This record gives sequence, C-alpha cells and structure tokens, in this order.
Amino acid sequence: MDFWIRFARIVTSRRSWALSLAVVIVSLGFMALVGENDSAGQAPSSVPPAAESAQVTELLTQFPGSDSQPVLLVVTKDDGSELTPSDLDAGTAALGRLDGSGLIPAPDGKAALGIVQVDSSLSGFDLNDTVTSLRESAGDGLPDGLLAQVTGGPAFGADIANSFSGANFALLAVTALVVAILLIVTYRSPILWLVPLIVIGLGDRVASSVGTALSEVTGLSFDGSTSGITSVLVFGAGTNYALLLISRYREELRRDPDDHRVALARAVRHAGPAILASNATVVLALLTLLLAILPSTRSLGALSAAGLIVAAVFVLLVLPPLLALCGPKLFWPFMPKITDKDTAEEGRWHSVAAAVARHPRRTASITIVVLIACAAALFGTEIGLSQTEQFRVTAESVEGFDALAEHFPAGLADPTTVVAPTDSAMQVETSLGSVDAVTSFERVADSGNGLTRWSVVTDTAPASAEAFAAVEDLRAHFTDIDGALVGGSDAQALDTSDAAARDRLVVVPAILIVVLAVLIALLRSLVAPLILVGTTVLSALAALGIGSLVSSNVFGFPALDDNVPLYAFLFLVALGVDYTIFLVTRTREEVPGHGTRVAIVQAVGATGGVITSAGIVLAAVFCVLGILPLITLTQLGIIVGLGILLDTFVVRTLVIPAMFTLVGPGIWWPSKIDSSGGELVGQKE
Repeated sequence: MDFWIRFARIVTSRRSWALSLAVVIVSLGFMALVGENDSAGQAPSSVPPAAESAQVTELLTQFPGSDSQPVLLVVTKDDGSELTPSDLDAGTAALGRLDGSGLIPAPDGKAALGIVQVDSSLSGFDLNDTVTSLRESAGDGLPDGLLAQVTGGPAFGADIANSFSGANFALLAVTALVVAILLIVTYRSPILWLVPLIVIGLGDRVASSVGTALSEVTGLSFDGSTSGITSVLVFGAGTNYALLLISRYREELRRDPDDHRVALARAVRHAGPAILASNATVVLALLTLLLAILPSTRSLGALSAAGLIVAAVFVLLVLPPLLALCGPKLFWPFMPKITDKDTAEEGRWHSVAAAVARHPRRTASITIVVLIACAAALFGTEIGLSQTEQFRVTAESVEGFDALAEHFPAGLADPTTVVAPTDSAMQVETSLGSVDAVTSFERVADSGNGLTRWSVVTDTAPASAEAFAAVEDLRAHFTDIDGALVGGSDAQALDTSDAAARDRLVVVPAILIVVLAVLIALLRSLVAPLILVGTTVLSALAALGIGSLVSSNVFGFPALDDNVPLYAFLFLVALGVDYTIFLVTRTREEVPGHGTRVAIVQAVGATGGVITSAGIVLAAVFCVLGILPLITLTQLGIIVGLGILLDTFVVRTLVIPAMFTLVGPGIWWPSKIDSSGGELVGQKE
C-alpha cells in the first residue's frame, strides 16, 4: 500500500500536470514516428501456416503463373432468362475489356463464365481498387438487363477490404458518441464527460500506433476486424476504469470537500489497485490467445493486450492530473456535498443487496437455474460460416458466386487443388479416380522442380458439409502418397474450422486458469475465486446461449462464425471478472469493520451505480461493432453486449451477493480477515 500512497501523491500533486503533459507529448511523438497500420484492409481470417491447405498455397508459388490469381466474370440476365447470342457477344466484349478471353456458356444457357488474371501479390485496399476497376470496366456499356459480376477468391478479399473502407473512422466516431452520451447521463455534467473521453480517445489512437509497431516487430498482421475489436475494448475498458476512479473521487469529495487533491489522492489509492488488478487480469487472459494456431486469433490477443495496457496507463497517469488541475468544479452542477447520501448505507443498490441478503438461498437457486437454462440453448448451435455467408450486407462476390454455383455443375465454381510429387502422378490420378465425390480432374501444370498440380472438380456445392467431407476423403486416399497435399478454398475453410475447434480446447482452459490464479493472488483466498470464476463462466455460457438464439432467430444468421465462441467467451469472462474485482476488492475493504455479510451489502451499495454505468457503457460500445458489415463482428457485439448486461444486472447484483451471504466468513478461506460470525439484521435464511 505504501507504493499506492506515494503514487497517488505524485499523480495528484500541484505539479502533476507536467506528468500528464509529458505522457501526451511522448505519445504524440510515438504516433508520428510509427505512422498508420497498412494492413487494416486485409481479410480478417487466415489459415494456420502448418495446415495442409496453407502448404499447398506456399507450393503453388513454385509453379508457372504463380504471380497471378484468377477472378471470375459471371454473366447472367437479371430476370433469370437464357442468354441470347447478343448477350453472349456483350459478355465476350466485357471479358475482353478485362483482358480475358474464352467466355464459357453454362449447360442451362442462363449464365456464362470468364476467367481474368490479376496480380497475386495484391491484398487489402490495393486489391479492392483493382477489383473495383474490373467491375467498372465489365459493366461499362452492358445492355439493360444483363449482369456482369466479378467473383472468386480475390473478389471476396476485395469486398472484405471494402467493408472496412472508412469503417475504422465510423466505428471510432460512433463509439466516441455512444460513450459521450452515456458519460453525460452518468455524470449529469456538461463538462466532466469531456475529460475521460479525451483521455481515452487519445489512448485509443496510441494503442493503434502500438499495434502498428507490434506488426513491424512480430510480423503479425492486424486487419480491420482486429483493429475494430481493439478500439472497442480500449474505449470500453478505459471508460470503466475512468468511471471507477471518478466515482471513488466523488465519494471521497462528499466525505471531505475541503481539499480536492487529498480526496483525489485517496480515490487513486483505493481505486488504483482495483484498476491495475482488473487490467492485469484482462491482459493476461488476452495473452492466452497467443496459444492459438489461427494467426488472426494470435494477432487479436497481442494487439488487444497492448491496447488495454495503454488504456490503463492513460487512466492512471493522465486522468488524475487533469482531474486535480480542474478541481471539483468539473462536477457542476451536481458537485459533491457532505449532505449527499452515502450509497454504501442507503440507496436503491443497497436496498437490492439487502433484499438479496435476506433471501440468499432462494435468490441463488432461482438465478442459477435461469442461467443454466439460458446456457442450455447452446446445444444444437451450428458453428461455421462459409465464405459466402460472411457478409451482413449485399456483396457482388457473393451474388456472383451464388449465380455461378446455380448454373454450373457443383464444384466447377471453385475446384479443389492437389499438389504432389511428379513421380507419384499415376498413383495420384488412380486415387482421384477412386474418390466418389470427384467428377473430373485435370493435370494443370508441372513446376519444373518435381511437383505437379491438379485441378479437381467434385459434385459437392462449395463450402458445404459435403465439400468438407470430400476434402477429408481426398486426404484419406493420399495417406500412402508421400507429399500429396489437398488445398483450395474448401480445404482452407476446413483447416480454419479445425484450427478454431483446437484453439477453443486449448485457450478456454488457459483463460480460466489465468483468471483463477489472478483472483487467488489478489484475494489470498481459494473459496472466493472458485465461486467467482464459476459464476462468471456460467454467465458467459448463458450469454452465448441467448446470443446464439438471437443470432439465428432474430437476425437470421445461419450459424455462429468459427471465432465467435472463443472471442465471446474470452471477453465475457475477462471483462466479467473486471466487475468482480471492482466489487470484491471493495467488499474486502469493508470486511474489517463490518464482517463479510454486511460488507457485501455495503460494497454492492457503494459500487452498484458505477458497475451498472460501466456495464451499460461496455455493452453499448460492443454493440457498436454491429455497424460493420461482417456477420462475425455483429454476432460478437450481440453476444458480448447481452452478456455484459447479464453479468451486470444478474451476476454482480444477485448471484455473488447471495453466495457471499450464504458462505459468510468462510468465503475468504484460508485467510482469516473476517472473524465475525454475525448475521445481517432481518436475515431470514
């Protein structure tokens, strides 16, 4: 505690503004030196480097023409009728404008397909510019009613990049607006909200630059999706830290309004450890994502952890000096007074906690049963979105791909790729002929250094369960052929799905171990951490269950994306423990004078308002992810937003106070900070 006393004096002294200014100047210099994140427009999903499909992609660079990749031009009529000779002529002309040739009519005569090569090194916004130019050229001069759509792998990448064009600014603007509105409502002051918003906003921009530096040092790619989630985390967690600090500052001013710096120092001394502990918990939980094998998941863990460290630094080093400099007038027109009520002793949150403490067994039983029922909705939830199911809005790559799959034989729209040693060619082709799902295959090219490539057409629709089964069947037939590998879009999707399932099995237990270890170290107890982690996990599973129902039944999404269960569980557990730490550290502070059963009631009364405000802010900020057009981010926003509200209003307000009341002083075992055996006045159970 001596450290926090000294720290509080430094950040609240009359010269503390110099510390705040120094941090800001260093931050601005760092931002200018590092610059912007050039990978923000790249696709947010990736395949593990060790996956078979990733190995195929790497081997394809050894073949002639590896410096280019195909995009597909699909020509159809908007009324679904057959193409006339003049339509085919117009489609051929459109293909010619793209430097392609050889328009292929569909068997039903209602579509035609052309192939155009583009630079394979293009990605992100550069790829989007190229595909946009192709689309404009293809549509130039087409007769009315004739559609020419550009699709294929590069087109999907371009549409994903386009979905993030200007999205980071829009996300930042909407997030800042939501936080500003909620801070104004919370503080009921026309000026106070500006201070934390400016501090957190600057912290978010610094976190973005830290991400750019990390990308350059580690080689990790931080795409638009990762940057968006990190901004939401920085704003949400940073606002929570600010709310906790300012709430305690108001409480200390009410007790002693004569010297605002002394009151602020006491606030920093008491709130600082809780802020640091909650920040460390979330950061360590995020770092468990480095155990994942999906590159996008590893990138999110690294960037988000760095972003939250920056948020804590700004709240602890920049915010207190600004509050000290401005003084209590920031709270105008509702400046704290001695006559204000003590929420630890009275008020609606104290009344709720007291009611729970009178009926702890009944409260715990009902709420836990309800949470279990919500979690049961997870059974039967589909996981895994195909390439065409990623977008929440219309995308030409999806429409063109659907048209291609409708009018051309299944599998022809997106052939599977096989690469094997040339001296095994006969064995490979024999195996290909024995796979039931394979309808045709073509030996496309030899690399010149001992490898051969085949294009394999199956009778399965792209990205379907049958397509995944066909990939697995192909790989099973190649087990005796050394060096024979299966790749392509379906193989990549299957490898990504398998990697996501593996990551859930590895990372989820790691998250729980980290959170439990932090709580044991913080509380110096075994019983309380086990109860707290258990209730938080149950709350997270309940949120996943409710969120999956909302996703499928309200929004009509076909399934949860592969990454959503892991990301949502991580954020719900880590951020839920955030509020647990706020509540339980205050409870521990009250125990010596009142005993555990009274202390938990007073802690809920004292922190109920700030935890509720913080929960609403965080839930609202996560819901802002819904403005981005990818289903993954919308689902994440829905589940985490609902889960934070569930955690705030049910777990923190009802379940934990009920459990603490039932267990009593034994909650701190093996520590003995509470020797009282007293009961609450009026307690019935």
